[in-house]
Amino acid sequence: MAIFGRRKDNPEARMSIGDHLREFRNRAIVAGVAILLCCIIGWHYYQNIYDFIEQPFRDYQHAHPEAHVEVAFNAVTAPFNLKLKVVAWAGLILAAPVWLWQIWAFLVPGLTPREKRVGRIFVASAIVLFACGVYMGSLTFGNAVEMFISATPRGAANFADGGMYFSFVTRFILSFGLTFMLPILLLALNAVGVLKGRIMLKGWRFAVIIAVAFAAIMTPTPDVYTMFLMAVPLIVLFFGSAGLALALDAWRARKEKHERPAWMDVSDDQASAL
Repeated sequence: MAIFGRRKDNPEARMSIGDHLREFRNRAIVAGVAILLCCIIGWHYYQNIYDFIEQPFRDYQHAHPEAHVEVAFNAVTAPFNLKLKVVAWAGLILAAPVWLWQIWAFLVPGLTPREKRVGRIFVASAIVLFACGVYMGSLTFGNAVEMFISATPRGAANFADGGMYFSFVTRFILSFGLTFMLPILLLALNAVGVLKGRIMLKGWRFAVIIAVAFAAIMTPTPDVYTMFLMAVPLIVLFFGSAGLALALDAWRARKEKHERPAWMDVSDDQASAL
């Protein structure tokens, strides 16, 4: 019996509950092994990852030698706990293609061909947009950290707790990734008929204001360039999703008109042929 997939004598992939549980177990094992191997890689390159995260403190200290800012640990086990967190996140991120594929492969047999096509497009687009958002967040988090550090009063020291600092960086970068997935949510609402494309375009002013305000909050830096570095992609993604929503609305309208019976278009005062 095949470990994954359909049997040749079972093209519809009909499976018993026991078969489903066995397939779930096997795919969970594959995903777990992939995450474990990637955690080992993250363990090996932990110092490089830590240096990247701590770089804003070093840059600020280099630019302001009189300041006393650095990442510190307030417990004996704190450095080891931070290392475990970093390694775990590295494993999840690096192994994401594997465990996401295992989840998709487990769910896809129960979908219709149309749902499979739409699902592939949405999943692939979500992964790409999330990766772009994470990349953008990794470029801008340093400026945000330096801005917060600059609020340290003269003569005071800023010893940031390593665990709390890593949690802040993680939330900051992930928020960028999730924000860049907003077009997927808008298109999903359009696909189920909740949000029309013309309504999205009608509210473009509010969308621009929200994008700029969100960018200002997430990139609290003195320079306007960093804020627009996030706001402009969000605005472009909004208009792009609105354009796609309009195209989908037009396609559905043409399809409904083509499938509409001819007798339904006859006016009420037209005489019958009989």
